[in-house]
Amino acid sequence: MVYLDNAATTYPKPPSVISKSSFALVNYGANPGRSGHKLSMETGEAVYEARQRCADFFEAKTENVCFMLNCTEAINTALKGIAEPGCHFITSDWEHNAVLRPLTALSKEDGISFSVARVTDNDNETAMNFARLIKPETKGIICTAASNVSGHILPYKRLAAICKKNNICFILDAAQGAGVLPISLSDGINIICAAGHKGLYGPMGTGLMITDGKYRLKTLIEGGTGSASKEPEQPEFLPDRFESGTINTSGAIALGEGVRFVSEKGVSSIYEHEWQLCSYAFNHLRKNRRVILYGGFTRKNAPLFSFNIVGLSSDDTAARLSESGFYLRGGFHCAYLAHKKLGTLETGTVRLAPSVYTTKYEVSLFLRAVDKITRGK
Repeated sequence: MVYLDNAATTYPKPPSVISKSSFALVNYGANPGRSGHKLSMETGEAVYEARQRCADFFEAKTENVCFMLNCTEAINTALKGIAEPGCHFITSDWEHNAVLRPLTALSKEDGISFSVARVTDNDNETAMNFARLIKPETKGIICTAASNVSGHILPYKRLAAICKKNNICFILDAAQGAGVLPISLSDGINIICAAGHKGLYGPMGTGLMITDGKYRLKTLIEGGTGSASKEPEQPEFLPDRFESGTINTSGAIALGEGVRFVSEKGVSSIYEHEWQLCSYAFNHLRKNRRVILYGGFTRKNAPLFSFNIVGLSSDDTAARLSESGFYLRGGFHCAYLAHKKLGTLETGTVRLAPSVYTTKYEVSLFLRAVDKITRGK
């Protein structure tokens, strides 16, 4: 088996993450922050340690790291948390449905609207395209760090500077960037939304919303937080404000271990390893006349790309590769805007996304399998 679907979720997970998850389930069985007994306090300390590790990774204050179920929940919490009647948002034409759908839902109420900025290969032009769309009522810009379909990296640091200049909120969807690209609040980002189970190598069912504290966010849900229990209103302070109910305790603790793993490996080293594998595969496939590649592959790309085989749907190609033991995702990758931009709304694409564990030998075996399919064998 060769797993190349790491943009969906990284697999395998580091042994230390698996061990930490099991240890947490066995040894931290109490509800953190809900009881005064020893086991509850020990569990709370373990969660705090994981929270602190995530905070250090993104250069945030520990209390401003909120554990979420996934990046989608974090994006919805951030967007709907700052939205107000009559406001306006700006996003990009590479966005995942996790951004597009909340914006679409918001646009159906209270006079809220959004605009889509065109992203090009020229970062200056892209930044100008965003800046031109700013209105007096613009509340924020939200965009992906890198497209989950093409790997195109957006100039997020430049967009953060534009937001700061115009006193508007900048929200970054770091689902495909966290753990692979250098991302931190020191870049001028106001809110980072990240998946725990992708480039941070945590378990599925984990995510993060990290804020600089500048913007007060409304809540999506309210409930028990283990704090201010005699008050009928949701607490104002973080992280309690956005962690109603029992969090995924073992998942949060294991996510902290995933962040430790990434920190020790080094984000730049992980990026270089995965980028070299993608470059190797891309340059091989471009020689095959029956393979369609979407865009180029340069240092402006995160380590993933999409392709198709002439005469086959993306689902058929992915199915044939799966039968041979190569696991890639075919289809539309929950990204309507990206496929509209690429012109692949009818066909979808097949996506290759390696991980820190992927080897060049595994990629070479995958390339042989593609060559075999294109020869009709």
